[in-house]
Amino acid sequence: MEHFDQVKKQIYDLRWKMMHLLEQEESWEIATFRKKALEEGLREGSYNFSMIHVIDCIGRYEPINTTSIADKMELSKASITKMTSKLFDEGFVKRTQLNDNKKEVYFRLTPRGRRLFDLHEHLHQAEQNRFLRFLDRYTPEQLDCIKEFSRDLVEYYEQKLTEGVEG
Repeated sequence: MEHFDQVKKQIYDLRWKMMHLLEQEESWEIATFRKKALEEGLREGSYNFSMIHVIDCIGRYEPINTTSIADKMELSKASITKMTSKLFDEGFVKRTQLNDNKKEVYFRLTPRGRRLFDLHEHLHQAEQNRFLRFLDRYTPEQLDCIKEFSRDLVEYYEQKLTEGVEG
């Protein structure tokens, strides 16, 4: 096998390793988030990462409706409806209507939801700072290459999910 093919195979193998590590990291992060939430006096909830990000979206743009949440998060309206219903049932969000539009439902955070939003914001900022420090080891040219590769990889997965595995 020539060097070029070996490197491509190594990248493929690293992709699998990274996928497994990301799965482990997600489990660790949600466990850490739940622990911190309990320390902050927020009782256990049945929220997951997507629901936390719905809370984040509502907190940033409230009042906001289902369609706008779906657009901003690039998720289906059906999945947003399901998550906001759970968040409402657990007391993280409240439903409101605007005076000029009584048909449309808008969401706002409850005080409990705001506490979860603030906790997420704090942890998210800490993780972002950590990741940006990690990137400091690369030159601007290397970062441009990493950015291009990352963008292409995202496009690859979006296309794969759109077309299906058979593509």
